[in-house]
Amino acid sequence: MNKLLIVGTVAFDAIETPFGKTDKILGGAGTFIGLSASHFNLQSAIVSVVGEDFPQEYIDLLKSRNIDVTGLEVVKGGKTFFWSGRYHNDMNSRDTLATELNVLADFNPVVPQNYQNSDIVLLGNLHPLVQSSVLNQLTEKPKLVVLDTMNFWMDCALPELLDVIKRVDVITINDEEARQLSGEYSLVKAAAKIHTMGPKYVVIKKGEHGALIFHGKEIFFAPALPLADVFDPTGAGDTFAGGFAGFITQQGDISFETMKTAIIHGSNLASFCVEKFGTERMLSLTKEEVQNRLKQFKALTQFDIELS
Repeated sequence: MNKLLIVGTVAFDAIETPFGKTDKILGGAGTFIGLSASHFNLQSAIVSVVGEDFPQEYIDLLKSRNIDVTGLEVVKGGKTFFWSGRYHNDMNSRDTLATELNVLADFNPVVPQNYQNSDIVLLGNLHPLVQSSVLNQLTEKPKLVVLDTMNFWMDCALPELLDVIKRVDVITINDEEARQLSGEYSLVKAAAKIHTMGPKYVVIKKGEHGALIFHGKEIFFAPALPLADVFDPTGAGDTFAGGFAGFITQQGDISFETMKTAIIHGSNLASFCVEKFGTERMLSLTKEEVQNRLKQFKALTQFDIELS
């Protein structure tokens, strides 16, 4: 069974949308990635940090999804990373109300020994120096390194981010971030520019408008499933990344054809994530629901056309 190493935050979120609001609930990039990847046949581990205030029941929940948590450091007396945000009516834009780094401020990741030879590594949204530190601890070169980052690191740690980008095979970012990183408005030109920075594959997420993957001159587009209700978009991008990396890990093949299918699996799982607050929907998700929605994706994109 192939191994997936996940690096990302395990955190508390407090979310407000037009549909309601929450107090502190389970969140974090590493959490959403892990729950998404757990839908595939693989071994996975999360490298992250939490404080003593992090409930044991949440750790047990991750374990129950066959996620190795030996790389999850619990800092005695420390407080867990906390993020609070309010989404606007269009659900595409949001205001950050609070960001408390807490134990994340001094986090030095330690990769469990039995995951230092992981097949696939997914570097979730964290400081680029943390992401580099994880890569430095690997004893074997992974088949694939996937990087998920955001505009915050482009604003405050660009040199360090560019160093990480040189070392990865795939980068996943949204359209706004792709434009900022490349200085190009056209996403085709942006992807070409980002290719020159290191990654062989560039995945550009467009939220409710789907996702694109670029590999040299090859381009593939996966739509997002039209949903009647989007309840909470928090974690959708991380869920997408987890589904993408999870499928590739399960398959053990890193061809462009596999990645095209992985994009669909990522989009499929992300479509569930937005249906409830936080991780709630991902925790109740069944295999049958996942398969049925995959059939909807297939019907959405499959057609016959006569070419003369």
